[in-house]
Amino acid sequence: MTRDTVIFDFGGVLTSSPFEAFNRMEAERGLPHDFVRRVNSANPDDNAWARFERSEIDAAAFDLAFRAEALAMGHDLAGREVLARLVGDIRPEMVAALDQLTQLGFRIACITNNVRSGKGAQMSRSADHADEIAAILSRFETVVESSREGVRKPDPAIYRIACDRLGVPPDRCVYLDDLGVNCKPAAALGMAAIKVVSAVQALADLEAALGLSQGMLTSRLKPGSAP
Repeated sequence: MTRDTVIFDFGGVLTSSPFEAFNRMEAERGLPHDFVRRVNSANPDDNAWARFERSEIDAAAFDLAFRAEALAMGHDLAGREVLARLVGDIRPEMVAALDQLTQLGFRIACITNNVRSGKGAQMSRSADHADEIAAILSRFETVVESSREGVRKPDPAIYRIACDRLGVPPDRCVYLDDLGVNCKPAAALGMAAIKVVSAVQALADLEAALGLSQGMLTSRLKPGSAP
């Protein structure tokens, strides 16, 4: 099967993982490591985070609902403090790969779980950062946002929305995400799913999935490139 379409998650793939920032906040606040991750994984379909990503609640309601969930798990943490740490740093090597894929004739798209907070599609805290993100998103043929669709990963429906808009079957797609729980439904639909651990690993796996020669996407990576 020829795969000619690549669908990217955004946070944790094209940017550093927000969980890195959450871990720093947890250390600063004396909270258990991965506390935010544990709050967000409890009742994953109907917790504050899930409802916010589907735009069922606004930022003010999320602030209160997340704090209630955190308190129920033994620690006081307001949702607004989590939102303030949400945006990751752009990975230029991954952005370069987008341009290389386009030059090679592949179609590219994005599926992102996001919320209506901050500036722009990726919740930026400054106008300049929002402009950088917008420039990246403009490279994609289509961008499917949970906050606009009212459905979020890992619901298979959001992957089908992307495929329908592209007019391609899932088995012609490769999907990249930093969360295994989001890769599973993509794979079940027939996509080649890649769990992103680092930029080097992700691009090497993508080359293999697309049948590209080794180095076609990673040649721009410098030795010791960041994950």
